Amino acid sequence: MADFKYEIVEEIGVLSENAKGWRKELNKISWNGAEPKYDIRDWDPEREKMGKGVTLTEEEAQALRDLLNSN
Repeated sequence: MADFKYEIVEEIGVLSENAKGWRKELNKISWNGAEPKYDIRDWDPEREKMGKGVTLTEEEAQALRDLLNSN
């Protein structure tokens, strides 16, 4: 697997936490020095391990918000 770097530039909130302490979080993350994007993924309690997640641009995050608000 290729090396990658990330920086959590803004912690927005925790969506849920499981019995083992892993938390599904919404953050803004810069991946490999790129422009920060919204990121939803699971993190272990020490933030040393991460699960698979999804990243969204500002426009995609706004579209998701609009879809959720329309229901």
